[in-house]
Amino acid sequence: MRTRFVIIGGGPAGNTAATVAASLGAEVTLIERDIIGGAAHLWDCVPSKAMIATGGALGDLQDANAMGLAAEGRLDLEALRNRIQGIETKLRASTTLLLESQRVRMIQGTAMLKGPNEVVVETANGMESLEFDAILLATGSRPRIPDWVTVDHERILTTRDAYPPREVPEHLAVIGSGVTGVEFTHMFRSFGSEVTLVVSRQQVLPQKDPEVAAVLEDEFVRRGVHLIKGARAQSIENVGDHVHIAFDDGRALNVSHAVLTIGSIPNSAGLGLEDAGVEVDPLGYVPNNLHCQTNVAHIYVAGDLSGKLPLSSVAAMQGRKIAEHVMGLQRLEHRHLDYDKAAAAIFTEPEIADVGIAEADAFAIGRKIRVTKVPFASNPKALIDGDARGFVKIISDPATGVVLGGSIVGRNAAELISVVALAVTCGLRTADIVDSLFVHPALAESITEASS
Repeated sequence: MRTRFVIIGGGPAGNTAATVAASLGAEVTLIERDIIGGAAHLWDCVPSKAMIATGGALGDLQDANAMGLAAEGRLDLEALRNRIQGIETKLRASTTLLLESQRVRMIQGTAMLKGPNEVVVETANGMESLEFDAILLATGSRPRIPDWVTVDHERILTTRDAYPPREVPEHLAVIGSGVTGVEFTHMFRSFGSEVTLVVSRQQVLPQKDPEVAAVLEDEFVRRGVHLIKGARAQSIENVGDHVHIAFDDGRALNVSHAVLTIGSIPNSAGLGLEDAGVEVDPLGYVPNNLHCQTNVAHIYVAGDLSGKLPLSSVAAMQGRKIAEHVMGLQRLEHRHLDYDKAAAAIFTEPEIADVGIAEADAFAIGRKIRVTKVPFASNPKALIDGDARGFVKIISDPATGVVLGGSIVGRNAAELISVVALAVTCGLRTADIVDSLFVHPALAESITEASS
């Protein structure tokens, strides 16, 4: 008898789990309320990166004079909107085609658990009940809106109101200086908006390497971004022709628009988790083990709902590992997903990427490390490209040479970090990187140099 595997949520976790499980012989049903491909993925991640790419192209045009060219560019919001919709359509179509090729049944509707082995789906044609042997909950998240602000979607925005906005803000306040906040700051500054970034602590990207954050902060200041440090917004009001923001230290700010980039809330409400006996933590996340199992062994969780790293790459890998576990492959050689070895990137200008243990974290736990840092200013390709900002930092074990982590700040950092991520995941030594023959001239040569 084929394993009946139901998946709620068609984002990176859900569609990956569906295709892998189906290829392994499962009878798979995928239930999606909004859009195949995932709302957070196609309505947040992809549009923001498309807009950042457009902003980067504008920046390249503005810098063309330094490359010996005369060029000018103008932002066309309607063309940008069409471009984003075109990308979304292509990604959704390719995901749907892949699922269909694996004979995954797809249901458009809202699902709710009715006990530990049954799910009920409300569709346009009525209610449908499904029984399952295993189920994956991958319902994603939504932007967090605190109770002290009313989002009007015109001047006071969530991230999803800005892909793209109806107009380019004259002066935008970005509330929150984490990954999403700095990406929005970079993006709208590239579009020509005056931007004020509200930093609740004393550095942007408070969870990142201070040396990395300092490079981005300096670049923001150079580009004319205003930083309000050490303050938290306590009220944001649309007063007609502008937005008034009051801070907890008595300061205030008037801007044309404000966007909230202060995290997300997991979509766990209304899933019937209590009826199925699934535990939920006070923040709405679903606790899970190394196999992504909840306290009910055949009910799995992935993506934002799992409370792990909120990255599409992590969600997709969770989906793969869950499908393998459901189909019994853990009885064979099976490597757990190690969240500490997940590479992450921030698509600002310059780009930022890291993987593995951070320098400050190693010092905090008393671990001995070797840190080697090489600036791109010594890299021929960086000089040829006219962008020598940033550096490569490699962290290794001083006794064995095993690569433990690394950070890259600079052009194409999100691509370059893959070399370091592979080294971290596979336990390679710095000597293995040094002995590799890289292309010349290439930015990746700085990784070799930092490994020496």
